[in-house]
Amino acid sequence: MQKKDNQVKYLKLMEHLKQEILMGKIKPGEQIPSENVLAETMSLSRHTVRKAISMLVNEGYLYTEHGRGTFCLDRSRKRSDSRNVAVITTYISEYIFPKVIQGIDSVLSSKGYSIMLKNTNNNTKNEAVCLEDVLQKNVEGLIIEPTKSALYSENLKFYEALDNHRIPYIFIHGFYQQLDGKSHVILDDAKGMYSAVEYLVKLGHKKIAGIFKADDVQGVERHNGYAKAIADAGMSYNPDDVVWFHTEDRDIKPYNMVRRLLEGNRGIDAIACYNDEIAFRVYELLNSLGVKVPDDISITGFDDSYYSANCPVKITTVRHPKEKLGEEAAEILLQMIKKNDYLTNPVQKTITPELVIKESCIKR
Repeated sequence: MQKKDNQVKYLKLMEHLKQEILMGKIKPGEQIPSENVLAETMSLSRHTVRKAISMLVNEGYLYTEHGRGTFCLDRSRKRSDSRNVAVITTYISEYIFPKVIQGIDSVLSSKGYSIMLKNTNNNTKNEAVCLEDVLQKNVEGLIIEPTKSALYSENLKFYEALDNHRIPYIFIHGFYQQLDGKSHVILDDAKGMYSAVEYLVKLGHKKIAGIFKADDVQGVERHNGYAKAIADAGMSYNPDDVVWFHTEDRDIKPYNMVRRLLEGNRGIDAIACYNDEIAFRVYELLNSLGVKVPDDISITGFDDSYYSANCPVKITTVRHPKEKLGEEAAEILLQMIKKNDYLTNPVQKTITPELVIKESCIKR
């Protein structure tokens, strides 16, 4: 039992020191406390302390100089020569993400870089795991789609650690409000949704409902575009005509709420949807209820994805430049790696998406 307790103790100390190094609290070249000091402050034996330090030396986090002490190893040289870039997205294998990743890879591979690909499933705990793993790997930079970007991030400490280790990163699709000064490539989501709702207004629609995602900044911005288009048309904004949903309830809530809107006889004649996937499923719901698209209700989507193209009634949408966005992010990250001035000169780019008119809307 005593042997097992000692194992647990040295592993705990090892993990504590490792975390201090990864988060940048112990900086490269900085000397850590002596074995005697660590043993005293952590209430451990010197043997336990020595074992934890030895493990971290073997893993490449510390180095020891005879007669001087133990120091934090500078891993920046290994990172800068790795030719590896980490890419973290909310999803990988579905919707628009394969094309975005393809755009990133086409640029990086042409420059001799490889990508380390991860996804968070739009879960903040998963994002923390991904970011911590990136900090342990030899990567030259990071392209990341933030998780639940409209909410306060519990993972800001990891981004601070990336800065401490001078690992450049660029956000795609959105960014955290607390990190709005960082490099990013995003869509003008508000302008894109504005164009869709403006088109519905020009067709003569008088009662336009909206469905938006509440926990990412794209959803918030698309709602802002919706609200502005309604106001500019001289129509009244009614919050009861707006459906908000979160990642966790995306498969149920939007459609239950649309059903309620229809049952309430609110006179809805158009629905502007957060994205094509939502629009496609709204179409399926309306069809199951005997409501014809676009004869009874027009619908619009966003992203110009396969959902828009493969719906029985092709969905009017806003084109997402998927590969271009990935290419732009990769090009900017390579500039950041080369110039190494990204902390003082962030690069921020906004792409304006285009409306793509299809069959799901009709003049009133």
